[in-house]
Amino acid sequence: MGHVTELAYLGVSATDLDAWESFAVDMLGMQLAKKTDQQLSLRMDQKAHRFLINFDQENGHAFTGFACADENALQELVKALREQGYEVLEGDANLAADRKVEQIYTTLDPIGNCVELIYGLQDADTPFHSTKIRSQFVTGRGGAGHEVLVEQGVDRKKIMDWYALLGFKLTDIIEEQITPEIKASVAFLHCNGRHHSLALANMPLPMNLHHFMIEVADISDVGSAYDRCMDAGYDFEMTLGMHPNDQMFSFYVKTPSGFSIEFGWGGLIIDENTWQVKHLDQLSAWGHRSGQVVAEKLLANVKP
Repeated sequence: MGHVTELAYLGVSATDLDAWESFAVDMLGMQLAKKTDQQLSLRMDQKAHRFLINFDQENGHAFTGFACADENALQELVKALREQGYEVLEGDANLAADRKVEQIYTTLDPIGNCVELIYGLQDADTPFHSTKIRSQFVTGRGGAGHEVLVEQGVDRKKIMDWYALLGFKLTDIIEEQITPEIKASVAFLHCNGRHHSLALANMPLPMNLHHFMIEVADISDVGSAYDRCMDAGYDFEMTLGMHPNDQMFSFYVKTPSGFSIEFGWGGLIIDENTWQVKHLDQLSAWGHRSGQVVAEKLLANVKP
């Protein structure tokens, strides 16, 4: 059966494209590919884009593009979804041209998120160039990065069964007692050697997308981006830290659309054939403190 091989791109709704351009290019080091009154297209590598920011009256997660290896795999996947009773619509030529793909289908996951199934994401005409990072973004076979979706009260098994049809397999589960009242539970799923391209979070959060992770090849680029975001006054969801499962060294900064970007280095590459599912009880091995709490503690220590 056909299956996806990577998370190819992320679609975002935004009320302020200029704010997104400044954030993505000047803070994170992405490259502006194209900008109109209605859309901002951003590059991270040789591909035509990895982020599409669409002007809207509301901020949030618009769609996620998952790529198949070829047309046959895509057609097999679409057939399998339809046989299970899921509605899958073929995108027209205009949508394919906007996404710069050979072929595209759209559907909804059980949470209600828009998922685009594609093959043939085009390369850009020019080499990737960043004015901010000195290494490169880690993409390739691992795709653009990973996203963490909030389950919104939908049964996790139903969501995982749906993504299993796409080819996702369970990597890890972390359950941590955040407060006496709140227990965070996150299931991590992979579709290639990247530790996870998708995670499902059972947390009381209003947005359907908690964060999207982008990874760089040099740890110094993490520190430099952290400083840039701090100097510019961006809100940090979490400070520098490391996760125990994917071993990512990272920080989390709020985007202009409300969800966070995890900016990281050193993510684990797994062997899909030998990997054993793990159960852990800590979301972070160290660090990743709340930006608000850190700021409050600093202010409390300032002498009048």
